[in-house]
Amino acid sequence: MMRKVTRRLMLLDTASLYFRAYFGVPDSVKAPDGTPVNAVRGLLEFIDRLVRDHHPDDLVACMDADWRPHWRVQLIPSYKAHRVAEEHEAGPDEEAVPDTLSPQVPVIEDVLDALGIARVGVAGYEADDVIGTFTARAKGPVDIVTGDRDLYQLVDDARGVRVLYPLKGVGSLQLTDEAFLREKYGVDGPGYADLALLRGDPSDGLPGVSGIGEKTAAKLLAEFGDLAGIMAAVDDPSAKLSPAQRRRLDEARPYVALAPKVVRVADDVPLPEVDTTLPRAPRDPAALEDLAARWGLGGSLQRLLTTLRM
Repeated sequence: MMRKVTRRLMLLDTASLYFRAYFGVPDSVKAPDGTPVNAVRGLLEFIDRLVRDHHPDDLVACMDADWRPHWRVQLIPSYKAHRVAEEHEAGPDEEAVPDTLSPQVPVIEDVLDALGIARVGVAGYEADDVIGTFTARAKGPVDIVTGDRDLYQLVDDARGVRVLYPLKGVGSLQLTDEAFLREKYGVDGPGYADLALLRGDPSDGLPGVSGIGEKTAAKLLAEFGDLAGIMAAVDDPSAKLSPAQRRRLDEARPYVALAPKVVRVADDVPLPEVDTTLPRAPRDPAALEDLAARWGLGGSLQRLLTTLRM
Protein backbone atom coordinates (compact mmCIF):
# COMPACT_ATOMS: atom_id res chain seq x y z
CA MET A 1 0.00 0.00 0.00
CA MET A 2 1.45 3.39 -1.02
CA ARG A 3 2.06 5.86 1.78
CA LYS A 4 0.08 9.08 1.35
CA VAL A 5 2.33 12.10 0.92
CA THR A 6 1.11 15.36 2.47
CA ARG A 7 2.19 18.47 0.63
CA ARG A 8 2.86 21.77 2.37
CA LEU A 9 1.48 24.86 0.62
CA MET A 10 3.01 28.30 1.15
CA LEU A 11 0.95 31.35 0.18
CA LEU A 12 2.66 34.71 -0.15
CA ASP A 13 0.81 37.97 0.42
CA THR A 14 3.10 39.34 -2.25
CA ALA A 15 2.35 43.06 -1.98
CA SER A 16 2.79 42.94 1.78
CA LEU A 17 6.20 41.34 1.31
CA TYR A 18 7.53 43.53 -1.49
CA PHE A 19 6.33 46.59 0.42
CA ARG A 20 8.40 45.46 3.41
CA ALA A 21 11.32 44.70 1.13
CA TYR A 22 11.07 48.18 -0.37
CA PHE A 23 11.41 49.82 3.02
CA GLY A 24 13.85 47.24 4.39
CA VAL A 25 16.40 47.30 1.56
CA PRO A 26 18.20 50.60 0.79
CA ASP A 27 17.09 52.39 -2.39
CA SER A 28 20.76 52.60 -3.28
CA VAL A 29 20.30 49.04 -4.61
CA LYS A 30 19.88 49.84 -8.29
CA ALA A 31 19.88 48.33 -11.76
CA PRO A 32 22.74 49.15 -14.15
CA ASP A 33 20.67 52.04 -15.56
CA GLY A 34 20.20 53.56 -12.09
CA THR A 35 16.62 52.36 -11.54
CA PRO A 36 15.98 51.29 -7.91
CA VAL A 37 15.40 47.53 -7.60
CA ASN A 38 15.43 47.26 -3.81
CA ALA A 39 11.90 45.77 -3.68
CA VAL A 40 12.71 43.24 -6.41
CA ARG A 41 15.92 42.02 -4.83
CA GLY A 42 14.48 42.16 -1.33
CA LEU A 43 11.52 39.99 -2.33
CA LEU A 44 13.82 37.43 -3.99
CA GLU A 45 15.85 37.27 -0.78
CA PHE A 46 12.64 36.85 1.25
CA ILE A 47 11.49 33.95 -0.94
CA ASP A 48 14.93 32.35 -0.73
CA ARG A 49 14.86 32.46 3.07
CA LEU A 50 11.27 31.21 3.28
CA VAL A 51 11.95 28.22 1.01
CA ARG A 52 15.17 27.33 2.87
CA ASP A 53 13.59 27.58 6.31
CA HIS A 54 10.12 26.12 5.70
CA HIS A 55 10.48 23.71 2.73
CA PRO A 56 7.13 24.19 0.97
CA ASP A 57 6.15 21.70 -1.73
CA ASP A 58 3.87 24.26 -3.37
CA LEU A 59 4.25 28.03 -3.49
CA VAL A 60 1.87 30.72 -4.76
CA ALA A 61 2.58 34.44 -4.99
CA CYS A 62 -0.90 35.87 -4.39
CA MET A 63 -1.54 39.28 -5.94
CA ASP A 64 -3.94 42.19 -5.47
CA ALA A 65 -5.82 42.38 -8.76
CA ASP A 66 -8.09 44.88 -6.97
CA TRP A 67 -6.95 46.26 -3.62
CA ARG A 68 -10.32 48.00 -3.01
CA PRO A 69 -13.03 45.80 -4.57
CA HIS A 70 -16.24 47.59 -5.55
CA TRP A 71 -18.39 45.01 -3.79
CA ARG A 72 -16.69 45.79 -0.47
CA VAL A 73 -17.00 49.55 -1.01
CA GLN A 74 -20.71 49.15 -1.81
CA LEU A 75 -21.21 47.55 1.59
CA ILE A 76 -18.99 49.97 3.56
CA PRO A 77 -18.11 53.11 1.55
CA SER A 78 -15.33 54.08 3.99
CA TYR A 79 -13.43 50.88 3.17
CA LYS A 80 -9.85 51.98 2.40
CA ALA A 81 -11.22 55.38 1.34
CA HIS A 82 -8.40 57.23 3.10
CA ARG A 83 -5.86 55.38 0.95
CA VAL A 84 -7.52 56.78 -2.16
CA ALA A 85 -7.28 60.26 -0.67
CA GLU A 86 -3.60 59.73 0.10
CA GLU A 87 -2.93 59.12 -3.59
CA HIS A 88 -3.75 62.73 -4.51
CA GLU A 89 -1.11 64.77 -6.23
CA ALA A 90 1.11 66.95 -4.07
CA GLY A 91 -0.25 70.45 -3.59
CA PRO A 92 1.71 73.66 -4.09
CA ASP A 93 3.06 73.58 -0.54
CA GLU A 94 3.92 69.89 -0.59
CA GLU A 95 7.07 68.24 -1.83
CA ALA A 96 6.27 65.43 -4.26
CA VAL A 97 7.84 62.12 -3.23
CA PRO A 98 8.94 60.13 -6.27
CA ASP A 99 7.26 56.73 -6.51
CA THR A 100 10.05 54.22 -6.98
CA LEU A 101 8.04 51.19 -5.86
CA SER A 102 5.29 50.97 -8.50
CA PRO A 103 7.74 50.65 -11.43
CA GLN A 104 9.29 47.64 -9.68
CA VAL A 105 6.04 45.66 -9.52
CA PRO A 106 6.02 44.63 -13.23
CA VAL A 107 9.65 43.56 -12.84
CA ILE A 108 8.70 41.41 -9.85
CA GLU A 109 5.89 39.83 -11.89
CA ASP A 110 8.19 39.13 -14.85
CA VAL A 111 10.84 37.55 -12.62
CA LEU A 112 8.32 35.33 -10.81
CA ASP A 113 6.89 34.20 -14.15
CA ALA A 114 10.33 33.41 -15.60
CA LEU A 115 11.21 31.47 -12.46
CA GLY A 116 7.99 29.46 -12.73
CA ILE A 117 6.63 30.52 -9.34
CA ALA A 118 2.83 30.50 -9.57
CA ARG A 119 1.44 34.04 -9.50
CA VAL A 120 -2.31 34.45 -9.00
CA GLY A 121 -4.50 37.52 -8.92
CA VAL A 122 -8.22 37.49 -9.73
CA ALA A 123 -10.18 40.49 -11.01
CA GLY A 124 -12.45 41.97 -8.36
CA TYR A 125 -10.59 40.41 -5.43
CA GLU A 126 -7.76 41.20 -3.07
CA ALA A 127 -4.79 38.95 -2.45
CA ASP A 128 -6.37 38.10 0.92
CA ASP A 129 -9.32 36.54 -0.91
CA VAL A 130 -7.04 34.52 -3.18
CA ILE A 131 -5.20 33.31 -0.08
CA GLY A 132 -8.50 32.47 1.63
CA THR A 133 -9.67 30.39 -1.31
CA PHE A 134 -6.40 28.49 -1.73
CA THR A 135 -6.47 27.81 2.02
CA ALA A 136 -10.05 26.53 1.91
CA ARG A 137 -9.17 24.15 -0.93
CA ALA A 138 -5.87 22.91 0.52
CA LYS A 139 -5.58 19.21 1.34
CA GLY A 140 -2.53 19.60 3.59
CA PRO A 141 -0.88 22.17 5.88
CA VAL A 142 -0.70 25.80 4.79
CA ASP A 143 1.81 28.52 5.68
CA ILE A 144 0.50 32.04 4.96
CA VAL A 145 3.27 34.63 4.84
CA THR A 146 1.91 38.12 5.42
CA GLY A 147 2.42 41.34 7.32
CA ASP A 148 -1.37 41.77 7.45
CA ARG A 149 -2.99 40.62 10.69
CA ASP A 150 -6.37 40.38 8.94
CA LEU A 151 -5.30 36.93 7.76
CA TYR A 152 -5.08 35.67 11.35
CA GLN A 153 -8.73 34.74 10.81
CA LEU A 154 -7.58 31.79 8.66
CA VAL A 155 -5.50 30.17 11.43
CA ASP A 156 -6.75 26.63 12.06
CA ASP A 157 -4.65 24.18 14.07
CA ALA A 158 -6.81 21.21 13.09
CA ARG A 159 -6.00 21.79 9.41
CA GLY A 160 -2.41 22.90 9.97
CA VAL A 161 -3.06 26.47 8.79
CA ARG A 162 -0.78 29.06 10.36
CA VAL A 163 0.37 32.59 9.60
CA LEU A 164 4.06 33.44 9.38
CA TYR A 165 4.14 37.12 10.31
CA PRO A 166 7.43 38.93 9.58
CA LEU A 167 8.80 40.80 12.57
CA LYS A 168 12.06 41.80 10.89
CA GLY A 169 12.56 40.83 7.27
CA VAL A 170 11.56 37.19 7.07
CA GLY A 171 14.44 35.91 9.16
CA SER A 172 12.37 36.60 12.27
CA LEU A 173 8.79 35.36 11.95
CA GLN A 174 5.95 35.19 14.42
CA LEU A 175 4.48 31.70 13.94
CA THR A 176 0.84 32.48 14.56
CA ASP A 177 -1.26 29.52 15.61
CA GLU A 178 -4.35 29.21 17.82
CA ALA A 179 -2.28 29.23 21.02
CA PHE A 180 -0.74 32.57 20.04
CA LEU A 181 -4.13 34.05 19.14
CA ARG A 182 -5.72 32.93 22.39
CA GLU A 183 -2.83 34.26 24.48
CA LYS A 184 -2.65 37.64 22.71
CA TYR A 185 -6.27 38.28 21.69
CA GLY A 186 -8.37 35.71 23.55
CA VAL A 187 -9.88 34.31 20.34
CA ASP A 188 -9.33 31.60 17.73
CA GLY A 189 -8.99 32.18 13.99
CA PRO A 190 -12.66 32.79 13.10
CA GLY A 191 -13.00 34.77 16.31
CA TYR A 192 -10.29 37.14 15.12
CA ALA A 193 -12.53 38.31 12.25
CA ASP A 194 -15.32 39.10 14.72
CA LEU A 195 -12.82 40.86 16.99
CA ALA A 196 -11.54 43.00 14.11
CA LEU A 197 -15.10 43.83 13.02
CA LEU A 198 -16.13 44.99 16.50
CA ARG A 199 -13.01 47.02 17.36
CA GLY A 200 -12.69 48.48 13.85
CA ASP A 201 -9.55 49.05 11.83
CA PRO A 202 -8.61 52.62 10.87
CA SER A 203 -6.01 51.34 8.39
CA ASP A 204 -8.84 49.71 6.40
CA GLY A 205 -11.45 52.39 7.02
CA LEU A 206 -13.59 50.11 9.18
CA PRO A 207 -15.35 52.15 11.89
CA GLY A 208 -16.08 49.30 14.29
CA VAL A 209 -18.63 49.65 17.08
CA SER A 210 -18.28 52.89 19.01
CA GLY A 211 -16.91 52.33 22.50
CA ILE A 212 -15.97 48.68 21.83
CA GLY A 213 -12.19 48.34 21.83
CA GLU A 214 -10.09 45.22 21.47
CA LYS A 215 -10.27 44.12 25.11
CA THR A 216 -14.02 44.67 25.36
CA ALA A 217 -14.57 42.86 22.07
CA ALA A 218 -12.53 39.88 23.34
CA LYS A 219 -14.57 39.78 26.57
CA LEU A 220 -17.86 39.89 24.68
CA LEU A 221 -16.73 37.08 22.38
CA ALA A 222 -15.64 35.00 25.39
CA GLU A 223 -19.02 35.58 27.01
CA PHE A 224 -21.32 35.09 23.99
CA GLY A 225 -19.26 32.93 21.61
CA ASP A 226 -19.37 34.86 18.36
CA LEU A 227 -20.80 37.94 16.69
CA ALA A 228 -24.23 36.36 16.27
CA GLY A 229 -24.26 35.46 19.96
CA ILE A 230 -23.36 39.02 20.93
CA MET A 231 -26.11 40.52 18.79
CA ALA A 232 -28.63 38.00 20.17
CA ALA A 233 -27.62 39.14 23.67
CA VAL A 234 -28.58 42.72 22.78
CA ASP A 235 -32.20 41.51 22.54
CA ASP A 236 -31.98 39.44 25.74
CA PRO A 237 -32.65 41.57 28.83
CA SER A 238 -31.00 38.94 31.05
CA ALA A 239 -27.70 38.96 29.08
CA LYS A 240 -24.65 40.37 30.84
CA LEU A 241 -24.26 43.58 28.87
CA SER A 242 -23.84 47.03 30.36
CA PRO A 243 -26.47 49.58 29.34
CA ALA A 244 -23.85 51.44 27.29
CA GLN A 245 -22.72 48.28 25.51
CA ARG A 246 -26.31 47.29 24.73
CA ARG A 247 -27.08 50.76 23.35
CA ARG A 248 -23.92 50.97 21.24
CA LEU A 249 -24.34 47.51 19.78
CA ASP A 250 -28.00 48.22 19.03
CA GLU A 251 -27.07 51.47 17.25
CA ALA A 252 -24.42 49.61 15.26
CA ARG A 253 -26.82 47.04 13.79
CA PRO A 254 -26.62 48.40 10.21
CA TYR A 255 -22.79 48.20 10.32
CA VAL A 256 -22.76 44.78 12.00
CA ALA A 257 -25.15 43.42 9.37
CA LEU A 258 -22.86 44.39 6.47
CA ALA A 259 -19.35 44.26 7.92
CA PRO A 260 -18.86 40.48 8.09
CA LYS A 261 -18.76 40.17 4.31
CA VAL A 262 -16.21 42.99 4.16
CA VAL A 263 -13.98 41.79 7.01
CA ARG A 264 -13.98 38.07 6.29
CA VAL A 265 -11.80 36.98 3.40
CA ALA A 266 -13.59 35.28 0.55
CA ASP A 267 -13.14 31.52 0.14
CA ASP A 268 -14.95 31.14 -3.17
CA VAL A 269 -12.77 33.11 -5.58
CA PRO A 270 -12.78 31.61 -9.12
CA LEU A 271 -9.11 30.63 -9.17
CA PRO A 272 -7.44 29.89 -12.50
CA GLU A 273 -5.88 26.53 -13.20
CA VAL A 274 -2.25 26.90 -12.18
CA ASP A 275 0.69 24.65 -11.35
CA THR A 276 1.60 25.54 -7.77
CA THR A 277 4.55 23.15 -7.53
CA LEU A 278 7.69 24.85 -6.25
CA PRO A 279 9.97 25.02 -9.31
CA ARG A 280 13.37 23.36 -9.16
CA ALA A 281 14.59 25.12 -12.31
CA PRO A 282 13.45 28.29 -14.12
CA ARG A 283 10.48 27.96 -16.44
CA ASP A 284 12.08 30.38 -18.92
CA PRO A 285 15.87 30.46 -18.41
CA ALA A 286 16.50 32.83 -21.34
CA ALA A 287 13.96 35.38 -20.12
CA LEU A 288 15.33 35.11 -16.58
CA GLU A 289 18.87 35.67 -17.81
CA ASP A 290 17.77 38.80 -19.66
CA LEU A 291 15.90 40.10 -16.61
CA ALA A 292 18.89 39.41 -14.35
CA ALA A 293 21.20 41.36 -16.67
CA ARG A 294 18.83 44.27 -17.27
CA TRP A 295 17.89 44.79 -13.64
CA GLY A 296 21.14 43.73 -11.97
CA LEU A 297 19.56 41.03 -9.84
CA GLY A 298 22.93 39.49 -9.10
CA GLY A 299 23.41 37.42 -5.97
CA SER A 300 19.78 37.76 -4.83
CA LEU A 301 18.57 35.75 -7.81
CA GLN A 302 21.49 33.31 -7.82
CA ARG A 303 20.97 32.42 -4.16
CA LEU A 304 17.29 31.72 -4.79
CA LEU A 305 18.10 29.55 -7.81
CA THR A 306 20.58 27.57 -5.71
CA THR A 307 17.96 27.06 -3.01
CA LEU A 308 15.33 25.94 -5.52
CA ARG A 309 17.70 23.28 -6.87
CA MET A 310 18.28 21.79 -3.41
